[in-house]
Amino acid sequence: MRRSLRHEVMDHRNSSMFGVDFHQFIEKEHMRSNYELAEEFGVTLETIKRLKHQIRR
Repeated sequence: MRRSLRHEVMDHRNSSMFGVDFHQFIEKEHMRSNYELAEEFGVTLETIKRLKHQIRR
């Protein structure tokens, strides 16, 4: 079955959480501060805190 661009975009959205690529976040989480993570991923500090809270669950 052929996949459309829409399906590919939806898959990409599902691989990220709060607009942040989950795998990249996990790799960099231990090496950087919350401020550095927020700056690199272009999100707020509150988003980084929520993401870390979700990961701990």
